[in-house]
Amino acid sequence: MTDRPILFSAPMVRALLEGRKSQTRRVLKPQPPEWAKFCQQPTMLNALQQWVPSGLWAWSEEEQSPPRPLRRWPVNADGEHYWLRPRFSIGDRLYVREHWRTASVHDKTPPRDLHSKTIVEYVADNDNLTVGKFRQGMHMPRWASRLTLIVTDVRVERLQDISEADAIAEGIEQSAKFPDRYLTPAGDYAVPKVAYQRLWENINGAGSWEANPWVAAYTFTVIKQNIDQIEKVAA
Repeated sequence: MTDRPILFSAPMVRALLEGRKSQTRRVLKPQPPEWAKFCQQPTMLNALQQWVPSGLWAWSEEEQSPPRPLRRWPVNADGEHYWLRPRFSIGDRLYVREHWRTASVHDKTPPRDLHSKTIVEYVADNDNLTVGKFRQGMHMPRWASRLTLIVTDVRVERLQDISEADAIAEGIEQSAKFPDRYLTPAGDYAVPKVAYQRLWENINGAGSWEANPWVAAYTFTVIKQNIDQIEKVAA
């Protein structure tokens, strides 16, 4: 188990707070070569002589005709195989970073010099806040985070392979008028996968869906507490 930060935009933070979001997809870097057709996670023997998921992934291509050994990727400069590990693993605790503000008196104070008693305003709660300096989520200190995610599943897949159910789990907002339609960034409604496609393009830019990159799909549970307060409450 490792503690790591993860960044979300204001709309996605609202989806977490409202219980609509339990998955996130992040582009894998580097991407495998074009010949990679599927991705698999090998199992490894642990100290208890049990075969368990390794947390490591490799890409292969389908067998050719006539048959020949599968190629695997990634390989290093010497042509030797190595495994790729997604950024997060099952059991990791992720503290959410989001856009934030502090009182105007702290405008010239860098985040590292603020302390845990500093009052924090979260942009996701009020996009119209104008008091105090706007601060990027990437600069949010651990103590200021109010959401913790516990990773429960990791998959590696192509972006466009997302299912309708997984698109909904990404936090798209359901229409109150049309239960089978979901809100897009343009303000109209579409079926889940199309709504998620438009959300992805809104975040990652034109052509990003068509590129169909390999992504790590993380499933998680949401705890509405600071990561360092969870253990204190449990104790």
